[in-house]
Amino acid sequence: MDIAASGTVVIDVRHVGKTYAAARAPVRALHDISLTVAEGEFVSLVGPSGCGKSTLLQILAGLIDGSDGEVLVDNQPVTKPMPDKIAMVFQDATLMPWKTAIANVEFPLELRGASRAASRPRAEEMLALVGLSDFADRFPHELSGGMKQRVSIARGLVQDPRIILMDEPFGALDEQTRTKMGHELLDIWEKTHKTILFITHSLTEALFLSDRVLVMSHRPGRIVEEIPVDLPRPRTYDMIGSESFGRARNRIWQLISETEGDTTEGPGL
Repeated sequence: MDIAASGTVVIDVRHVGKTYAAARAPVRALHDISLTVAEGEFVSLVGPSGCGKSTLLQILAGLIDGSDGEVLVDNQPVTKPMPDKIAMVFQDATLMPWKTAIANVEFPLELRGASRAASRPRAEEMLALVGLSDFADRFPHELSGGMKQRVSIARGLVQDPRIILMDEPFGALDEQTRTKMGHELLDIWEKTHKTILFITHSLTEALFLSDRVLVMSHRPGRIVEEIPVDLPRPRTYDMIGSESFGRARNRIWQLISETEGDTTEGPGL
């Protein structure tokens, strides 16, 4: 399935910066970040550790304020969390251990005052979408790492947001599970047409999943280049062996290495 961006800008980041106060001297985490994401796009952010990727996502989610610039979602300034428009999925699934899978998925609807009669069918629909209908009554300690992340994704989708922000959601998983989750995420994306902004340290994962990859510099983080991903959909893993895929991965690695001043290692994953 080829999901073409409609051209409607959903996320508009304008000259965003972030400076943290510190005892010795202020720490500049982000500098002059500007980017747009169109409706239905899958865009990944990559960059060296500590470059401010997670900070940027938290600003986009309305969890923290930027020091400079502004973020617009559907032409509205983001000044606080907007759960009806933006969902956040973290590396740690952060499920409530005393609640079952379906109760964890229902929880955001409960916070908004939805009745059980209204929230339960929606939660069941989202668990079915992530392939966990048979595990609805299991508690988090009874689920694998990949299952927990699928519950977390279902919880993010349950309010039907326009945008899903994902901060290294598969970073703690083993390689086999991570690969499977990548395929499942693309399947969910193709079914829901959500706009996704995705953080990962894996260059292969970024290129495999995305329409575009945005490369960030070492701190203070800034966007140094945009890499379009010219791969047909649906994606298959034999594509990662193609010459164009290898060139794009090497280009991203070169950019990251240049910003760190270190070119001693290879491109890795």
